Amino acid sequence: MNWITNYVRPRMSSLFSRREVPENLWTKCPECGTMLFHRELAENLQVCTSCEHHLPITPRARFTALFDGGAFNEIRYPEPLADPLQFRDQKKYPERLKAAQKATGEREAMLVAEGEVGRTAIVAAAQDFSFMGGSMGMAVGNAIVAAAECAVRLRRPLVLFSAAGGARMQEGILSLMQMPRTTVAVEMLKEARLPYVVVLTHPTTGGVTASYAMLGDVQIAEPNALICFAGPRVIEQTIREKLPEGFQRAEYLLEHGMLDRVTHRKKLREELVSILRMLTRQSPPVAGDLPAPGQPVVNLPADAASA
Repeated sequence: MNWITNYVRPRMSSLFSRREVPENLWTKCPECGTMLFHRELAENLQVCTSCEHHLPITPRARFTALFDGGAFNEIRYPEPLADPLQFRDQKKYPERLKAAQKATGEREAMLVAEGEVGRTAIVAAAQDFSFMGGSMGMAVGNAIVAAAECAVRLRRPLVLFSAAGGARMQEGILSLMQMPRTTVAVEMLKEARLPYVVVLTHPTTGGVTASYAMLGDVQIAEPNALICFAGPRVIEQTIREKLPEGFQRAEYLLEHGMLDRVTHRKKLREELVSILRMLTRQSPPVAGDLPAPGQPVVNLPADAASA
């Protein structure tokens, strides 16, 4: 037995061999190309520390940053038929759903929750673009109806974060029917005289824009978010003309009266608190009364929250 060859050399090779680095430690900013460390990016709410570009953020991460102490109660909504049209393209629809559920850890493209934001009780709903493009199917319709019903029952404002590529083609006309259905849900809030605030994030397109995403009492957007029905490429091909710079982006829509505000993600929570307390005729927030970051918050019972 050669002791140097069989023991020493493998031992030294293992000590000095290159360690494999996990692929998800760094994210490249699509706007400026800066490599961003995952922890630093998460602490900055998925906003590039170099150019302030807003990267996608999951609904759970958004709610953790939004609600006091990161505490919220998830609201369950009815699950629709798994594959009502027996739709199949390159894959069966149930297979695509399972792949999206595995990749995101969520059962559908929308998360609904209730809790407190700056001591202000709200109901919130957020779409996940990473779940089949945030497409609006029957489950998303069920989620918005459940969110509206919960808001009416608890007498709370509803805040909705939109991010979608439009209707879900695998559900055909059933998906398109969610447009009038969610519009009726929004009307429930208006009849109950409860605020409905929409935060449009990148991208918000298609039937979502043509329904609940543009029906808010206050319309807020994140910087440079694409907000449209038909995309700019489709419009250019149709009219055969070059579109203006920044067409259908949040700042362009703000200039043309389609939005009320364009707000940076890190300032959004503070602005929502001020707007919601104003619309619900509550006193302005007092900084000393707000919970410290990371401080646990006990959710109020329904009766106390609606008082």
